Amino acid sequence: MKTLENIFLFFCLFISISSAAQDVPNISDPRLDFKLPGANGDSIQLSSLKGKVVLLDFWASWCVPCRFSNKQLVKLYADYKDQGLEILSVSLDDKKKSWERAMKKDKLSWLQVNDDGGPNALSAVKWQVHAIPSSFLIDKNGNVVAVDLEKQELENKIRELLGL
Repeated sequence: MKTLENIFLFFCLFISISSAAQDVPNISDPRLDFKLPGANGDSIQLSSLKGKVVLLDFWASWCVPCRFSNKQLVKLYADYKDQGLEILSVSLDDKKKSWERAMKKDKLSWLQVNDDGGPNALSAVKWQVHAIPSSFLIDKNGNVVAVDLEKQELENKIRELLGL
C-alpha cells in the first residue's frame, strides 16, 4: 500500500511541475499581446519584440514612484541598449499631453506607447497590473522571467539574459 501511495504522490508532483512549466507567460500569447500607439504615432505590437530582452514597464506621468523609477531606467537603458536591451513603457495616462511632457522631462528615449484607460486600460488588465510602476522582464524567447525587480537585482538579471 505504501508503494501505491508513493507512486500516486510522485504522479501528482510530476503533473503539478509539468503544468507549472506550461504556465510561463509569453508575449506571443494572444491573451497578453497588445498593439498600442507610440509617441510618434506608429503602433507598436508587444509580440514584435520577441527575440530581444525586453523590460515591459507600466507607468503614468502622475505617479511619483514611476517618475523616480524612470530616472533609474534612463541609466539602465543607456548602459545596455547597445547590448540588446529593449524597454517598452506603457503609459496609463488618459491625457496625451501629460504623457508627452513627462517623456520629454524625464528624457525617455526607448519605446513608449499609451493606453489611455488608466487602471482599466486593456493592456494593464491583460497583464494583471494592480499598481504602478510595474515591470516584467522578458527573455529572448518571449517568456516572462521576472516581475518588479529593482535596481541591482534587475541589472544583474538583464546582464544574465544578455549573456554579459
